[in-house]
Amino acid sequence: MKNSPKKRSRVDDKTQLLLKFNYVSAFLSLVFGLVCYFSLSITGIIPVVFIGYFVLNLINPIAFRKHGSLVAMAITTSLLSLLSTLLITFNSGGIQSPFIFVLGLIVLAGYISTSVFGRIYLSAIITVIVLIFSLTVLAPSWIVDTVPAESKDFFSLMSLLFSVYLLGGIFGKNLLKTHHRLKRTKRKVETKIQEKETLLKEVHHRVKNNLQTISSLLSLQLRNIDDTAIKKMLRSSQNRVIAMAMIHEMLYQREDNSQIDYGNYVQELVEYLVRSIKGTSTNIDIDIDIPNMKFNIDTAIPLGLLVNEAVTNTLKYGLAQDSRGLILIKMRKSEQDDFILNIGDNGVGFSKEITHKNSNSLGLKLINNLVRQLQGSLIRDVSKKGTHYIIRFREISDQIPSVS
Repeated sequence: MKNSPKKRSRVDDKTQLLLKFNYVSAFLSLVFGLVCYFSLSITGIIPVVFIGYFVLNLINPIAFRKHGSLVAMAITTSLLSLLSTLLITFNSGGIQSPFIFVLGLIVLAGYISTSVFGRIYLSAIITVIVLIFSLTVLAPSWIVDTVPAESKDFFSLMSLLFSVYLLGGIFGKNLLKTHHRLKRTKRKVETKIQEKETLLKEVHHRVKNNLQTISSLLSLQLRNIDDTAIKKMLRSSQNRVIAMAMIHEMLYQREDNSQIDYGNYVQELVEYLVRSIKGTSTNIDIDIDIPNMKFNIDTAIPLGLLVNEAVTNTLKYGLAQDSRGLILIKMRKSEQDDFILNIGDNGVGFSKEITHKNSNSLGLKLINNLVRQLQGSLIRDVSKKGTHYIIRFREISDQIPSVS
């Protein structure tokens, strides 16, 4: 499997950082070693370690060109740095050696490979520092100081410059560069997200306008039709279009255009249906209890159409007369992490023998199909007066299946 561009970029950054660390630290070690031997009169293991580190740390990148393993090069660099620093520290005063601060610096090299190795390397260096302190205090014979007294200040200066340059010139500079690049990337991502959100809002706005255009065309068609049955069919179709248009309008108006507040949506939808079918002066009471429920568009549209069909059937047939009536809609989230929707009325109801299978009612068939689209289940509670549905469903996260 090919690595993603971002992952390849991170690997390239790590490679460049580690190679730079190898080359610079090797060059500084060579200079430090030569100064120790020729100018500071430091003989023995210290200049040898510096020169040896220079040679081995040049071989390491050459080997990397052949094997290509960043982890192997990082581990080799870390171990070489640790071993070299330990030898120099043990031979320049132990815990009092100015070169011991390089141990804190090379921890960063361990994190270049992997965070796991970096944590292991950090623990190892902390343990080594404690060990050096213990040996310096309890077993000073293990610690030697081959740096002449007259060269100690200059050796300290060289050690400090060595550490500061690697920390600032390599790791610090790279960290700052990475920080600026991340800020630029973040700004670009935020700009793209804002553009996509604006575009998505515009899409919802256009869809809402198109659906309202369809609704207007249906209204014009209704004026030219005298057949009552056909008028009812067109009016029902118009209400279904409006139910979908309301969802897109809410998504367009909200800052979060991925979900809608379903309680407000159902309230507006039911009030619209009552006005559309019963007129402005009605005896219909509405009791909606949907606390803080939000759904994505894949769930909201079939669920909205389901409520539309159930309420429309109630207004047309269950509460067909001018007598006072009640529409109840309640939704809760269950312990099984699905949702339970109750839709009911106190109207005349219909026989429990009638189902979507043996009825010609398009509304009943649509309710059943929409429940299937929501991958849920539907139970009709015949123990109560009127018509009552209990619907269990889960929010749809992927593309919704087609309605057959």
